[in-house]
Amino acid sequence: MENSNYLGTEKVGTLLRKFAIPCICSPMISCLYNIVDQIFVGNGVGYLGNAATGVISLITVIGWGLSLFFGDGAAAALSVSLGRGETKEIHRSAGGAILSSFLSGLAVIAIAYLWGDGLLRLIGATDANIQMAHDYGMIIFAMMPLAMTQNTLASIIRADGSPKYAMAAMLTGAIINIIGDPLAIFVLDMGIKGAAWATILGQFISFLICAAYLRHPKTFKMSAASFKPKASLLRSVMALGTSSLLAQLSIVIITVVNNILLVKYGAQSVYGADIPLAAFVVIMKLFQIVLNIAIGIAAGAQPIVGYNYGAKNYDRVRQLLKLMIKWTAIVGLIFTALFELLPGVFIRMFGAANDPAYFEFAVLCLRIYLALILFTCVQKVCAIFLQSIGKAKAAAPLSILRDALLIVLSLLIPVALGVTGIFWAAPIADILAILVTATVMVHVWKELSHESRKKESVAEIQFSRRGVIITIAREHGSAGKQIGQLVAKKLNVPCYYKELVAIAAQESGLAREFISGINSDENVVMRELYLSSDPVERAISAQGKAIRQIADAGACVIIGRSADYVLRNYQNVVRVFIYAPKDYRANKVMEMYGDSPDAARKSIVRSDNARASYYKSVSGQEWGDPHGYELCIDASIGEDAAANLICDYINRMGTY
Repeated sequence: MENSNYLGTEKVGTLLRKFAIPCICSPMISCLYNIVDQIFVGNGVGYLGNAATGVISLITVIGWGLSLFFGDGAAAALSVSLGRGETKEIHRSAGGAILSSFLSGLAVIAIAYLWGDGLLRLIGATDANIQMAHDYGMIIFAMMPLAMTQNTLASIIRADGSPKYAMAAMLTGAIINIIGDPLAIFVLDMGIKGAAWATILGQFISFLICAAYLRHPKTFKMSAASFKPKASLLRSVMALGTSSLLAQLSIVIITVVNNILLVKYGAQSVYGADIPLAAFVVIMKLFQIVLNIAIGIAAGAQPIVGYNYGAKNYDRVRQLLKLMIKWTAIVGLIFTALFELLPGVFIRMFGAANDPAYFEFAVLCLRIYLALILFTCVQKVCAIFLQSIGKAKAAAPLSILRDALLIVLSLLIPVALGVTGIFWAAPIADILAILVTATVMVHVWKELSHESRKKESVAEIQFSRRGVIITIAREHGSAGKQIGQLVAKKLNVPCYYKELVAIAAQESGLAREFISGINSDENVVMRELYLSSDPVERAISAQGKAIRQIADAGACVIIGRSADYVLRNYQNVVRVFIYAPKDYRANKVMEMYGDSPDAARKSIVRSDNARASYYKSVSGQEWGDPHGYELCIDASIGEDAAANLICDYINRMGTY
């Protein structure tokens, strides 16, 4: 099983890209199943076929919601447990979620088949489309247990650090559906039934691929015992997954309510009942596309956020929240512009654009309903973020807030505005929901900031026995930090790295982030002027004071921060410089931060130049000059071997 520590060490931007892209693709691919069916059915059968598949999609959304109820809950539990180092029962959380999802699928089948056409009429089927809905739905429902289990497995696989695998599984199924739809509908002349058969074939293949993953997960091991539910674990999974379930159920409730209202108010308008219903189905598909991109960003962040929150890395949690909102806002703005400027393009994509009344109504309502989809996306992402950090009580109501408002407004506004009033309810609900969400998230941000400061405040100097102070200077990518930590562990003395910065921040009153960044590779413009500025000089002075206080407290290891120069007048100091060949360092950087080979080489140059400039500014001497160190070690011999060399040298001195 693989170590998940990289979730707490790699750059958050790199991690989010690595996880988010596959996670964006996965729900998009799931969405493709129904959308592809809609496109081919719309062009091959007509808008009544679109209305029929839209009715059935409500049942599949319930199934999707139940699968996420267990899958996202298990994923959140897995991520937080990994961050806390509590991995013993992860496999039972995963197994219980998988079994529960499968059994829920059987329940959906039973209800759908026993209720039959009565259920279809309840959720919006009309006399004109009920036969099509029946033909399509009775085939789709048969695959629900395996399709739901596959969705649950995909969430667990992503949390286990394999988002690309989950994406590949779902993409394979989607490709089969895309190829199968035109063959079944047009070549085999199976009509809407052909679209259903193509869909369930793709879902079955995706299930098989996801199930195969359970043979070799990264962070846990499955066995027969994994599928014996444990009540306490299942309750935790369900609590964390509640917001995902409610989010999906709210879509169903909205759609059912709107379908009823569209039929009612549409019959009173010049458009009739079927045109507003068919237009709403198409608009909701576009809505789901954009929303799934946002949810993919949040799903990609979920294991990273959960791990770091569990490990109490609150600064990284805040960084991730900022990135999640930033990326979501960009996506929302792009699609808002497209929908407002080019609505006809999207309506034509789903067929039936040759009907003037339908086209006119669909274009108008698309512009209205999706006007503030940016707010919807941000609001949903914030709810998933809260779920990721284990705040189920806050996540659940926030996840359905916009939808609850939408239902109320959909009942009220059409009384005055008629059928178009149903669509105006969406942007108004978006405004109200984002205001509440902003209030909640400001509180959460302050809470994270407080926890971060509290964690920093406990940084303290550890008094140790008398002995040698070992300073570690290192080239970027040489694993000098890891070697220093190994040395400290082997000699049983304190090790100071980030702790040094925290102590300096406490002593000086300067922000920890500011002190930490004074020798970073980001300050490349006018570096000398930057390093000579008054705030930086204050930070350097505070850092130097902290280093001397640490050295006065006894034997220890100090990593970086020009400690070798700061302690130049101390007699009991062994100065070590860690270096390595460039290829070795490039491979290390790629392994640690997920960089490409070119990016890794550039990162090494930038970082080494920054360290050299900083050292020159502090000491007036050349960084890495071998004459300034007692030991210079090539890290390519291995981290443990390098640490042993340092320990052997110290032991020969007779100090330890």
